Amino acid sequence: MKNILVVFTGGTIGASVCNGEINTDKQTHFLLLSQFKMRYPQMEIHFTTLQPYEILSENLTPSVWTLLIQTIENANPSIYDGIIITHGTDTLAYTSSALTFYFHALDVPIFLVSSHYPLSDIRSNGLENFSFAVNSIIKKKLRGVFVPYRNINSEVVTLHCGAYITCSPQLSSDFYSISSNKKIESLFIKNTPIKLKPNFSTRILMIKPYPGINYDYFNLDNVDVVLHDLYHSGTACAISEYGKHHSLPHLLKRCISQNIPVFLAPAFKSTQFYQSTIELRNQGAEIIWNISIEAAYTKLLLAYGNFENHEEILTFLNNNLAGEVI
Repeated sequence: MKNILVVFTGGTIGASVCNGEINTDKQTHFLLLSQFKMRYPQMEIHFTTLQPYEILSENLTPSVWTLLIQTIENANPSIYDGIIITHGTDTLAYTSSALTFYFHALDVPIFLVSSHYPLSDIRSNGLENFSFAVNSIIKKKLRGVFVPYRNINSEVVTLHCGAYITCSPQLSSDFYSISSNKKIESLFIKNTPIKLKPNFSTRILMIKPYPGINYDYFNLDNVDVVLHDLYHSGTACAISEYGKHHSLPHLLKRCISQNIPVFLAPAFKSTQFYQSTIELRNQGAEIIWNISIEAAYTKLLLAYGNFENHEEILTFLNNNLAGEVI
C-alpha cells in the first residue's frame, strides 16, 4: 500500500460556485478524494491530509510558501511515497519553481495539482490531474517537483518539471514548459545539496517591460535587487533616442550608483544576440540564462533570503536544475 501526503491549499480545485461567485470551500477537498475513490475503488492507497491554509492562489505571497514548506517538513515527508499539493492556477508556476529549488535534495516526489474549473463542473480536469499524480507515485521513480496538467483541448495529461512550467498565456487556462519533458527522468539534481531555510526576500523588485515604460517612476528605496523581465527575444529597450527615462540603461545607472544588482530573464543562451541585449550586458546587467521569469524570480527570492555574499548568491543561481549567470 502506498502512503501519500495530500496538502490542500485552496485554489479552483478547492473551490465551489455560489450565485456566480467562485471561492474556496472547506468541504471541497473531501470531494476530490471521494471522486478519486469512486473512479479507482480497487486502488489501495492511504491518504494523509493536511490543510495549512485555504486561499485562491492570486492572493498568495512568499510568506505563504514559508508556511507550506514548514507544513511539509513538520509532516516528516520521508515517510511518504509521494506528496500532492492542490493549488490554484494563477500562481502555480511560481510555487512549483519555489518548491523545486527549496526541496532540491528531497528524495520524495512532490506534485502540484490544479484545475481550470471547480470539481463540481463536468469540464474540470482536476480529478484527471490528481489521478495522474497518484499513478506517477505508484509507477514511476521520480525525484523532484512536478506539475501534471491536461490542457483544455488535449486528451492527455502532460507532466511538467516544476522549474520549467510557466504561467498560462493571457486569456488561457493551458500550461506549457520552456523545456522539453523528454528528459524528465534525467533531471534529478546531482549537485551537492545546499542547506536552505524557507526564507524568501521581501526586497526584490520585478519589472516587466512595455512600450513607453518610464523608469523614473520606480522607487529603489528598500530594494536589494532588481529582476527585469524581457521580451520573448531576450530584449528590452536599450536606447535613449526617444527619452532616457524609457531606456533600461538609465535604470541600470541608478542601480549601480546605489549598489543594487540587476538581473535579466528570460533569455536563451546562444552564439548570436540582439544589439540591445549586448548593450544591457555591457551596461552591467547580469542575465540568468535558460530559465523562466517565474523560476528566476523565486530563485532570487531564496538566494537573497538565505545568502548575504554576492558570490554565494551567484553560486546558488548557477545551481539546482536550470539557470546560469554570466
